[in-house]
Amino acid sequence: MKTTNIHEAKTHLSRLVERAAQGEEIIIAKAGKPMAKLVPYRPSKEPRQPGAWRGKVKMSDDFDEIPEEFEALLRGESI
Repeated sequence: MKTTNIHEAKTHLSRLVERAAQGEEIIIAKAGKPMAKLVPYRPSKEPRQPGAWRGKVKMSDDFDEIPEEFEALLRGESI
């Protein structure tokens, strides 16, 4: 794994992207502190299936109700 500073990354971005595409992970640091990681892109193997969260998420019956105090603030009234 290669570590490079931001200035070098900006100067040699194309070269670093090529290295990442070949499988190398590159850490980009600022003042010696790791800030980001450049990794190879790997597309997902399976297409997403619609409805995968069906039955797993529940919403309260009053989900879209706004408390009166909040409505008053939205109208510019003080409470």
